[in-house]
Amino acid sequence: MKKPKWVVEKEQAKRRADAETVWLFGLHAVRDALVNPSREKLRLVVTQNAFNRLSEAILASDLQPEIVDPRNFSVPIDAQSVHQGAALEVKPLNWGTLDDIALGDGNTPPRILLLDRVTDPHNVGAILRSAEVFGAQAVIGTRHNSAPETGALAKTASGALERQPYLRLRNLSDTIVALQGMGYLVLGLDGEADETIETVLEGRRDWAVALVLGAEGPGLRQKTKETVDHLVKINFAGVYGSLNVSNAAAVALYASLPR
Repeated sequence: MKKPKWVVEKEQAKRRADAETVWLFGLHAVRDALVNPSREKLRLVVTQNAFNRLSEAILASDLQPEIVDPRNFSVPIDAQSVHQGAALEVKPLNWGTLDDIALGDGNTPPRILLLDRVTDPHNVGAILRSAEVFGAQAVIGTRHNSAPETGALAKTASGALERQPYLRLRNLSDTIVALQGMGYLVLGLDGEADETIETVLEGRRDWAVALVLGAEGPGLRQKTKETVDHLVKINFAGVYGSLNVSNAAAVALYASLPR
């Protein structure tokens, strides 16, 4: 019997995902991937200078490097990429499901960052760094209209991609509802909101909190605004203030932390 179309499409998507690889580049990103036991590593290309600087991580990885002349550094990354003589082909990380990462450790009230159409890998990489610094449980985007795991994202994250859970789930509104069902208070960042993060969290800093940030310019989608528990803003010292999304994520996360 012929398989239904949806079954065929699902099987094709799985085969594509199984075949997908990512080229990481830059000394920090490559070093942290090499020593990450959860990262499946396939091929390492380095110059002699990069090999010398990464020797301990390479030894720990048990991966045989290809040492090449800097003038013949031929790997499938953008020619303008600042690779610092190191590139590593890997499989994307698997952080599991929302349930796996959202419950926290039971000691500290968890914080999660949700991204609504944030597609710039440099912004997402910077957000991952902030999430790691301030102890967020995870950064969550969507399968479509969000930055995938790429070398540019990993380099901007400066190693945080290997340690900070980054999930891309099917539907943001469904994810918000699921978090609300787990007891999360979900706050959407909106410059025109009446309340601040601090006022909404007064007396509730021991709650689990998720912060939703939209793309620069369009901001949060209307459906997202309707699904969150509160719309909040970041207070600015002057009459007008504006932050890019990665800076806003860092400030909002810090403002939400338990005191």
